[in-house]
Amino acid sequence: MRNAMFRVGVLAVATSMGIVLAGCSSPKPRAKPKPTPAQVVCRPAQAGDQAVGTWLSEFRRKGVAGKFRVLFALSADGTMRYEDQIKRAGKPPQGLEESGCWSRDGGTLVLRTTKSNGVPVEAGDPIYTNRYTVVSQSARTLVLRGENGVLKARRMSPGYRLPY
Repeated sequence: MRNAMFRVGVLAVATSMGIVLAGCSSPKPRAKPKPTPAQVVCRPAQAGDQAVGTWLSEFRRKGVAGKFRVLFALSADGTMRYEDQIKRAGKPPQGLEESGCWSRDGGTLVLRTTKSNGVPVEAGDPIYTNRYTVVSQSARTLVLRGENGVLKARRMSPGYRLPY
C-alpha cells in the first residue's frame, strides 16, 4: 500500500508540473500569410499601334567589355516580355528576363514588370516601371529615350528569342 501511495503521489506531482509548465508556455503564433501580389490586368493596345511587335537593340557601353542585347516583345493584348543580355568573349551570356504589361502615355512607352526571372515582383516598387520617350518610329525601327540614353531597336520576326 505504501508503494501504491508513493506512485499516486509521484503521478500527482508529475501531472501538476505538466499543467504548470503547459500554462507557462505560450502557443506558437500563427504564421502570417504572405501577401499575394496584386493581380495586374494588362490593357490591350490601341488597334494598329506600330509598337506592337518584337524589337531588338544591340549596343556597347563605354567602359564595359561586351555587347549588350535588349529584346522586348510588345503584344496587342498589352502584355510584354523583356530580355536583357550581355555577351562577352569567351564567357556565357548573362541576362535578365522580365514580363508584364506595356502601355502608352502620350508619346511615352511605359513598361511595367510583374515578374522578373519568373518571380512575382512588388507591384508598387518604382524600379519595375520603366518609361521611354518615343523619339521616332517606323515599320522597321523604333528609337526610344530612357534613363540610360537612347535605345535604337529594329523589328524582329514574331517569336524571336535571344541566342544563349
